[in-house]
Amino acid sequence: MSQTEKEMISVIIPVFNEAENISPLCEKLTSVMNDIKRDYEVIFIDDGSSDDTLSVLRPICMKNPRIKFISFSRNFGQTSALSAGIDFSKGKIIVPMDGDLQNDPEDIPVLLRKIEEGYDVVSGWRKDRKDPFLKRRLPSIIANKIISFIGGVQIHDHGCTLKAYRKDILRNIRLYGEMHRFIPVYARWVGARVAEIPVHHHPRKFGSSKYGVNRVFKVILDLMVVKFLLSYSQKPIYIFGGMGFLMIFGSILSGAYAVYLKLFRGVSFILTPMPILTVFLLVLGFVSILMGFLAEVLIRTYYESQGKPTYQIREMLS
Repeated sequence: MSQTEKEMISVIIPVFNEAENISPLCEKLTSVMNDIKRDYEVIFIDDGSSDDTLSVLRPICMKNPRIKFISFSRNFGQTSALSAGIDFSKGKIIVPMDGDLQNDPEDIPVLLRKIEEGYDVVSGWRKDRKDPFLKRRLPSIIANKIISFIGGVQIHDHGCTLKAYRKDILRNIRLYGEMHRFIPVYARWVGARVAEIPVHHHPRKFGSSKYGVNRVFKVILDLMVVKFLLSYSQKPIYIFGGMGFLMIFGSILSGAYAVYLKLFRGVSFILTPMPILTVFLLVLGFVSILMGFLAEVLIRTYYESQGKPTYQIREMLS
């Protein structure tokens, strides 16, 4: 038996007002996990539900010790729920999935087999997605294209919750906002091997979706933060200094144009906004460079005060 086959599996399921879906999901999930014949646990994270989700979960967890739940005091969001599940999980392999019956537990063994091939992250791809096109699928397509382009991880469906991770990859990743969908990007950044496979997707039978078009804008803003952290977290002077020099160059151009207008066109400085723009860009340029210096000091304080290395080791022989 290989080491991978001995590793415990933790299935993490954030739920919010999914009372009608809990029982059928547990029944199908338990059947699939028992067939795998590996040690496992299922952790439900009740994200401040206002319906009977918790009332349904309690007796199920009391009957089956492998099924557990964590209940939040209020709704903190899917990213916080996943973070809590990861923090309290015992498994070496983490499998998050949605609690609305749209993800299929039958796909879990397929994800695990891909992990056994040597991958650290296996992402599900809802190739035949059963959601409304304009409200859900179109915004998702646009967001996925943007994430793949900026994040540098070419997968089709960053928003699919059904994935499999080696827990070692997640230990240094802290999630905020809507950043759970960027875990493959973070993982690739630390050298993880990422794969994607098609998974089943079913139409929602009970309850209503908690996602809207406004989530696309949140994703874009979070992606900007991720891109900054991945590319410039250790050398912030590069982005602040680069912007500063760009603005100083702009001030030189605007100043030169103002002088050109004065000498060759007879346009007084007070009749054109160019002198004001020159001073404005010059000041902003120097401020941006100084902010870069300040960010460099903060980064060094962060790493050195906590003894954090600026690298991550996969394997070592000594």
